[in-house]
Amino acid sequence: MKKTLVTALTVAIVAATSSQAFAVSSSVKYACMGDYLSYCSSHSPSSPGVRRCMRANGPKLSRSCVNALVKAGYVSRAEVRRRAARLR
Repeated sequence: MKKTLVTALTVAIVAATSSQAFAVSSSVKYACMGDYLSYCSSHSPSSPGVRRCMRANGPKLSRSCVNALVKAGYVSRAEVRRRAARLR
């Protein structure tokens, strides 16, 4: 119950603080919320720092987050494959 409340509150904060310059689609917000909380919550959701942090943690991001980022056009499938190949 506590985790659900924290997640809901974080979703509300992300939605409320997103600016036009750093607007992120709602599907990306929901798909990447766990990754944001795990790796990048020290950054404001609407800051350039959160984007740098998510990029730096790319190999650790969940499949659903990566798929949402690709679908929204924030990263290409080729970039995802290239980064994955470097990890092998």
